Amino acid sequence: MFGRRPRLWRNHTWEADHVQAPLLVDADGELVRPWVTWFIDVATKAITGTAVTPGHPSRASILAALRAAVLRTGPYGPVGGIPEHVRVDRGRDFLSKTVLGAFTDMDTKFEDLPAYSPHLKGTVENLNRCADRMLFAVLPGYTLTPKPRRAKKKPDLDELPPLAFEEFTTEVLDWARWWNTEHHSADLAGLSPLEAWQADPTPLSDIPEAALWRLMLEDDGRVRKLSSHGVRWRGRDYVGAWMAGQAGRTVRIRHMPHHDHEIEVCDPAGRHLGTAHLADAATPEQLDDLRRTRTVRARRLREETKKAEALRRQRFAPATTPTPAQRLGAVTAAEADQELAAASDSDMAALALPDLIPHAPPPDDWNTPASLCPATREEKR
Repeated sequence: MFGRRPRLWRNHTWEADHVQAPLLVDADGELVRPWVTWFIDVATKAITGTAVTPGHPSRASILAALRAAVLRTGPYGPVGGIPEHVRVDRGRDFLSKTVLGAFTDMDTKFEDLPAYSPHLKGTVENLNRCADRMLFAVLPGYTLTPKPRRAKKKPDLDELPPLAFEEFTTEVLDWARWWNTEHHSADLAGLSPLEAWQADPTPLSDIPEAALWRLMLEDDGRVRKLSSHGVRWRGRDYVGAWMAGQAGRTVRIRHMPHHDHEIEVCDPAGRHLGTAHLADAATPEQLDDLRRTRTVRARRLREETKKAEALRRQRFAPATTPTPAQRLGAVTAAEADQELAAASDSDMAALALPDLIPHAPPPDDWNTPASLCPATREEKR
């Protein structure tokens, strides 16, 4: 049994979490399980910000949801503003330097809860449970429906194809809008979260969109210079049309985590100069070939690792009397020599240096400098 916290005021405490949808969606031709990241206001039960990620979420997902939660203009709001306190679990992405820095700049108290204690953030955990029962369960491809144990697998002609990622995102955002505007909770005296939010007279603290834009991007702290090739970052060149005629200018780089196709360039004072895109980016065909090659290589390495683990496993004979341990697994001398030779060859190939074997002398008919001509035995005498 756990006690209930007293209900306070709007934007006093938010809770945040990731939840994985138990279904598959089509993300650029690949079936993945999407994740939803959202913030919820504890006092009014209003969802303040939502971000959907195909595949596993990261700190970029948190920053996107946080930006949507804080802003109250454009497609966001009217729920939002700067919270006084945020509760999260001890996820590595929530405790990243970028996320912690964003909350620090907004002067928001950040509380990371102990591990294995979902009851300490019960509001967002209840939201996850409601989303699973009200939203995910009615979408195509839901995988948590109980099935008979011995039911034979038959082709289902009425089975719907998986949703595209864009369609799934639309469903999630529409459901979050329904939750805020039409869902009535007994804890709120029959009001919807939006009605409870608007009935609360607590003043709100907003942040300009331009200032929030800087908080949501990473900055490695280095100062760089523009050159004729653009700006250098992580061993690659990034260019933008606005860079013409500004070679030698001192700049700093800001970027969204994992979004390495483009960066934002600012002056040392933090003023935004423009966007730069990756120069000589690979074509979509090259990226498809690269993904297939990486998939094949990863599969081959997994198979080799599995075989190596099976060979490495050591078995011992069971004993019924006090005797020394007896290893099992007989190998012929030829098999041992063959495996040792294969391992030696692979190790030498990995450690080989291109300059380990000297080059052969140039042919006699080449016109080479005297310093490079091979010395003869008579000349040495």
